[in-house]
Amino acid sequence: MNNQYLITNLINEMYRNLLIMLICVLSMHFTEAQNGIKGKVVDAGNVGLPGVNITLMDRNQGTITDDNGMFEITGLKSGVCQVDISFVGFKTVVREVNVTDGVTDMGMITLQEGVLFGDAVVVSASRRREKITDAPATIQIMTSKEIGQYAGNAGELLARQKGVDYFRVGAFGTGFNIRGFNSAFNTKMLQMDDGRVSNLIATGLPFGVLSPLVKEDIERVEVVLGPSAALYGPNAHNGLINTVTKDPRQFQGTTFAVTAGNYNSISGRLRHAQVLSDKFSIKLTGEYSSGKDINWTDSVYFLNKGYSELNPNFDFKSMKGEASVYYNVTKSSDIKVSYGASKSSMLAVTNAGRNQIKDWGIGVLHVKYTSPRFFAQIYNSTSNTDSTFAINRRTTNYLTLKLQGKTEQEALTGSYGGAISPIFVDKSKRINYEGQYNNEWAGFRVILGVQYQKDQADSRQSYLLDKAGPIEIAQTGFYTQIEKPLTDKLKAIFAARADNHDLYGSNFIPKAGLTYKTGNGSWRITYGKGIVSPTILNLSAKLFGGIILGNGEGFTLSDGSKIEGLKVETINTYEIGYKGTVSPKLYLDVNAYYNISENFLSPLIQIATNGRTVTHRGTRPITDFTASGASILTYVNFGQVNTFGADFGISYQLSDKVSTRLNYSYFDFSLDETDLKNDSNKDGKVLTTDLPLNTPTNKFSVAMNYASGKLYGSILARYVEKYDFFSGKNVAAKDDPSLIIGGTPVLVGTRVGTAYNAGPFGRFFP
Repeated sequence: MNNQYLITNLINEMYRNLLIMLICVLSMHFTEAQNGIKGKVVDAGNVGLPGVNITLMDRNQGTITDDNGMFEITGLKSGVCQVDISFVGFKTVVREVNVTDGVTDMGMITLQEGVLFGDAVVVSASRRREKITDAPATIQIMTSKEIGQYAGNAGELLARQKGVDYFRVGAFGTGFNIRGFNSAFNTKMLQMDDGRVSNLIATGLPFGVLSPLVKEDIERVEVVLGPSAALYGPNAHNGLINTVTKDPRQFQGTTFAVTAGNYNSISGRLRHAQVLSDKFSIKLTGEYSSGKDINWTDSVYFLNKGYSELNPNFDFKSMKGEASVYYNVTKSSDIKVSYGASKSSMLAVTNAGRNQIKDWGIGVLHVKYTSPRFFAQIYNSTSNTDSTFAINRRTTNYLTLKLQGKTEQEALTGSYGGAISPIFVDKSKRINYEGQYNNEWAGFRVILGVQYQKDQADSRQSYLLDKAGPIEIAQTGFYTQIEKPLTDKLKAIFAARADNHDLYGSNFIPKAGLTYKTGNGSWRITYGKGIVSPTILNLSAKLFGGIILGNGEGFTLSDGSKIEGLKVETINTYEIGYKGTVSPKLYLDVNAYYNISENFLSPLIQIATNGRTVTHRGTRPITDFTASGASILTYVNFGQVNTFGADFGISYQLSDKVSTRLNYSYFDFSLDETDLKNDSNKDGKVLTTDLPLNTPTNKFSVAMNYASGKLYGSILARYVEKYDFFSGKNVAAKDDPSLIIGGTPVLVGTRVGTAYNAGPFGRFFP
């Protein structure tokens, strides 16, 4: 093994040991303080309310009420403090209390019904705290209460959000998309955990189940619909999913949860948070989950005959956890140091078939400083697997060896090697730095920030063109957002980002909008630009002996035609919307949008078409990369596509125990089929399959929720209109004999290209 990686592993181990030692030392010096406050929070009927947020506004400390509405916070210094008592569905109460020797009893605190989501506070739309009705974007929240009351994977709650395409990937995997352009390998959704980018380094895919976060430690999930690149950089294109974890000073205590369900699934999770002193707090989380995935095998075509995948392993296993130390520098500023890690094994779907993920490890070391004016962070992410493999490639290797007369055992053993190995190795690393400052001058509220990211993708030549060593790419972004009240109701917002990328040079990303307050809500009209930077895999892939090649330098075909190297995809979005509390029990959120997408980044497509072959990649002969140019799959940019749609959401509190939510989304597009720039696969024809929208036109959901003390439940009905799905080798579409893919017509229940077509997606989901 390379000495550089031995050293890296030793450093990571040192970080973990130092963190454990620090926690132990802090625990040894802990002495319980007696000063504090306590009380009970009830509704109008004097029934205790569980899960109410109790926050000391000037001390960055707090807790939540227990099942009976009781709370207690100790370890406080003497003096006057402001206590914020807030709970979704009720009006917020702020009390001033004088902390003296002992525990001060605040008595019974009654919350009145009347606030649904209008007073909720979010951070993702503007990179600062603001009421959701003031945010200049369509933004949705999944609260800790919702997450805690849901027994399954917290990600499944995204199915209840408007504008979000949610789909299952086996029994345990989930996928998400916003406003079109979905694929089996979707890199256009930015996932963030506690303000850090949580996407894989080489592929750009969201961590998903690989994330070190544990469900019981999630305070809320914020979902932003539409481009957010002006503040968050490339790949916040379709939208942003930002997960915020619980602060140990506000959510103290120990939680242990065990869940079990279908597919032999069982999960054990632990969270412990404790305030050690007026300066130090700690948080520890851990999880082990296992199960058996859906027992089905995909088709692998070899010499025009279909075979089942070779011995797929349906076992799902995941271990994850995080350790954090919080240090209060002052009453209003703190430093957080954390290390999180996960290791997972499962089946995963890609554009080129299923992969067997084996012991894929993620590690994140994170240091963050927060104060009222300044924010800074540095974090190091690692990705590590040695034995993940492509099932269809292994199956093909096995069948080839059997055809050569090898024994069963020789074919099974040899299927992992050969001239075209199915094994993926990943030893990639990423380092991120960020600094941000905010202030107000002459009535202008200003945010200034800078981000730096350096990726080091290392596949040990297993799936990247990294023969010369790890592929290193750095990018720097400077961003700003300026808000100016024009009247007491009208506010203007302008944001911009200047990005400089090692490969693409500079990009300017603007955003602008107006918001107008009316009653308990606001109207908004916004314009925003987003970009998608091709991933390292898009640029430098080399899979299955070069059948799949990245398009970082362009290609030349045998007829002399050229396919240009990849450049950034752009989207310009125009949106109008309203959100607000229409009545004490009714919350409304509606929007309509129009997108103009250019230089669209395609999924994997075959470029050796109509009898042509590929002769060169860049200036080098194609034989430097693969044995033949007769079949090359790659990525291309193409044309202009206009998409448009609307989202409608309504929440109504039927009683103090029962609430309901209705969401509806519409999506459509226009494509100029006479413009050959829209011909993604360069076959001389423009078809709707050139545009992989992979999004239903209509979808809606309705949910009813009940909560009373320790008893809660929900009913969800969801409808997704049938739609065709084309992504790389994957085809799920209705009968269309005139549409030829891979030399075969698109028919349900038959082979289409190199995949089996079981028909279009879409149906009712309970």
